Amino acid sequence: MSQLKKILVVDDEHKIVDVVKSYLEHSGYRVFTAFSGNEALRLFEKAGPDLVILDLMLPDISGTAILSQIRKQSKVPVIMLTARVEEEDILNGLDTGADDYVTKPFSPRQLVARAAAVLRRTASEMSVPEEVLVLGDIVIDALKHEVKKKDEIINVTPNEYKILQTMLRYPNKTFTREELIAIAFGEDFEGFDRTIDTHIKNLRQKIEDNPKSPQYLQTVHGVGYRLAVR
Repeated sequence: MSQLKKILVVDDEHKIVDVVKSYLEHSGYRVFTAFSGNEALRLFEKAGPDLVILDLMLPDISGTAILSQIRKQSKVPVIMLTARVEEEDILNGLDTGADDYVTKPFSPRQLVARAAAVLRRTASEMSVPEEVLVLGDIVIDALKHEVKKKDEIINVTPNEYKILQTMLRYPNKTFTREELIAIAFGEDFEGFDRTIDTHIKNLRQKIEDNPKSPQYLQTVHGVGYRLAVR
């Protein structure tokens, strides 16, 4: 089951946004656009993009400040756009957590190619499991294929394990059911997307102190689920 990758483009220059949006959509991406920092942060929470293309200079909040906010809750890749070519500005963006940068003026085709390269690299990194993933008192040991809560082993099914491992790699990211299926199971999945709801319900029973008021596996109404990390 294929799912269009979602890209959030943030720039206060409407002509640039329109051109970039057109090229990205032509290349098969689903594109969201924002023209200010505050709008970008709202859309980031709502859309849960797979990639952010972010201008360094915005009218209300700097791109670096926005990137810093994103990094507090997500590892989603970010490409910085900048009219500045000073090495210090570029290094500052990379140090804050940018994955790549493109200087203005730029070729839209080049930007699309850079976006595709960053998304491929991210997908490759996701395919290699980290040895240990930790969320509060929950620990996933990828080598042992084991889940523990408060040092007690939790019996989870293979499918539940794949879902939990996927969400732990991207804490606070909102996943649609289709995205969870595509990332956690790939082409091996057989069933309906609503099967994800059953897996989430069962996981809540196993890892939440209060499954009816989940602390970790939260529902984002109208979208899907996220693993909340505070």
